[in-house]
Amino acid sequence: MLFPFENHNFSAFHALSPEDETALVSRARLLQTACLRGIPSTQLKGKKLGLLCDESNDGSESQVLFLGAAKELGAHVATIRPALSSLGSPGEVEHTARVLGRFYDALECQGMAPDVVRQIGRHAGIPVYDGVACASHATAQLADLLDERTSPADNRRFVLQALLLGSVG
Repeated sequence: MLFPFENHNFSAFHALSPEDETALVSRARLLQTACLRGIPSTQLKGKKLGLLCDESNDGSESQVLFLGAAKELGAHVATIRPALSSLGSPGEVEHTARVLGRFYDALECQGMAPDVVRQIGRHAGIPVYDGVACASHATAQLADLLDERTSPADNRRFVLQALLLGSVG
């Protein structure tokens, strides 16, 4: 199964089914092997991803991980500070989510209120991730299931890339 995550709503994404874990780790292992053989993957070439961060924590580990993982796959990534958490009405969040959904193929939300991320996920019409590049996300532990031919940081990147390919690719 090449793209097992295309029908998932990634907002409020807390747990993976055993089948999803298996598919994600399998794809991550393929990316790891390709990297070790010097075969780059640009399967997201031409895709546009948005990194929504209400906080101005430029250069945080999770932002750097997301940007690097997506760009390595060929995607264009824009960092956006929409201040959606401070908007007054759900209608404003809904409208903003729909507009973002027209411009981007997927959105990663970091440091945003979970209810705002859920609203974005309901209205954007594209995959919306809730801190998928953060160390606390459910996918972070899956990097430990990859072998030790590459560093833990690289293994985490492969898992994130596998998720991106499975939902955006």
